[in-house]
This record gives sequence, structure tokens and C-alpha cells, in this order.
Amino acid sequence: MKADINRRVAVSYQLMVEGKEEDKADSTKPLEFVLGMGQLLPGFEDAVINKEPGESFEIELQPEDAYGVYNIGNIVDLPMSIFTIDGKVMTDMLEIGKVLPMQTHSGQTMMGKVLEVATESVKMDFNHPLAGKVLHFTGRVERVEEVSPEELEAMTHAHNCGCCCGDDCEGHHSEEGCCGEHHHDHGDGGCCGGEHHHCH
Repeated sequence: MKADINRRVAVSYQLMVEGKEEDKADSTKPLEFVLGMGQLLPGFEDAVINKEPGESFEIELQPEDAYGVYNIGNIVDLPMSIFTIDGKVMTDMLEIGKVLPMQTHSGQTMMGKVLEVATESVKMDFNHPLAGKVLHFTGRVERVEEVSPEELEAMTHAHNCGCCCGDDCEGHHSEEGCCGEHHHDHGDGGCCGGEHHHCH
């Protein structure tokens, strides 16, 4: 059975960025996703579609086709009041380099990296960790399965994660990543979207 739209596909893969391994999923715990549901980067799905189990794929995605170019405008200064609860600054959250889930006034969740902590403000970077990077994927299709109409219907109506950048933030005091397990987290997470992969 070939990988096709609305079919569940399991793939093993390796992602190389600037000559270093950024992420991987082996055949014992492959990445599973349903083609056409927007769970992965479009270029990654294009590399897999029409492949059969056992077939390999390789693709290189430029920043414009992956997580975008690095945008200096996505570095913003947020007031310290955002990180204050009952008059107390949540100092345990404000470690340089720590990635925090934030929320816009419209409820959109974004991941921001703490760059600087001043008396009255916190500088955060809302660029995706792989913004500006060329992604080189190699992999193999492990399984292809049909998906029931009921499951497809449920997936169609499920909430889609939107981890894009912005500067209209308010505090979201949580240790979870964007959409829970979909955040960028080496070992548990990956770099192309999907069940254990960060959002795009």
C-alpha cells in the first residue's frame, strides 16, 4: 500500500542541520502521522507521498520551506508584570536560555526563549529554534495503514496547533510546550511536526 492522503504513515528518519544530527526516529519507534492533515512540514509530506513500506526518501528544505528565515522582529521586550503573580516575580521561570510557552491576547500559544532579564522587562526570542536553518532529511517508510472515516472526521475537527511568532504576548505560566507533547524537545520531540514533533 502506498503512502497517500488520509492514510496513516510511519517513518524512520534522521534530520541533519549544519552537519549535525538534530533529530531522529528509528524503526522501533517511528514517527506516525496521517498524510494531508497538515501535521508535518509540506516538503516532508511531499517526500513521503506515493512511497511504499521499505522505500527510502531524502529531501533538503530551505528555510523558506521549513521554519522561515530568522526575523529580528520576533525578538521582543515584555514587561516584568507578565511574570508576576500576587506581586511576586516568578524568578524560577526567568533563566537565560529557558524556553517558555507564552500566549497572545487571542489565545494563540507561542514558544519564546529568554535572552535577557532586566529590572522592568524580559527580552524574549520568538523565532522558531530552526528558523534560518536548512533541514536535510533522510528516512524510510516503515508502515502505511488505512484510517477509518470516524478517525478522519475527528482529526479534521481537532484543534490545530499554531506555533508562529508574534509580539502580542501575555504570560502563560506552564511548563508544558506548545500543544503539550508537540514542542521541540530532543529525545521526546522532533523537528517535522506530528505526534512527537514540534509544530510548524
